[in-house]
Amino acid sequence: MPQTVMIVDDALFIRTVLRTMLEECGCQILAEAASGLEALRCLHAVTPDLIFLDIILPDANGIDILDDIHRRLPDTAVIICSSISQEQTIHKALQHGAAAYLHKPFTQEAVAAVLKQLEDG
Repeated sequence: MPQTVMIVDDALFIRTVLRTMLEECGCQILAEAASGLEALRCLHAVTPDLIFLDIILPDANGIDILDDIHRRLPDTAVIICSSISQEQTIHKALQHGAAAYLHKPFTQEAVAAVLKQLEDG
């Protein structure tokens, strides 16, 4: 089943690469945001099934944005997509309700595996 997605990352290159990979997996990209505030504004207009969210954003901590997303859209899955590989950061993201943690740099296979993991429950 195709999923609708929003991508939140301050790096245009990452958003572009991730968009291409997700579209190749059959996802429909509803919105992209380069900051936490922009992401929250987008959520007034779109309700994605899935959000790929960076932790380090120019105006906010991704974990705080994750909390806000879950308050607004409790049924939307959020995948943290970050270059931070510290166990405590990964654990904190999962504790705050992230459905998965995707390490940058990522591959098409890693993106597809995360989508399959979500699909399988």
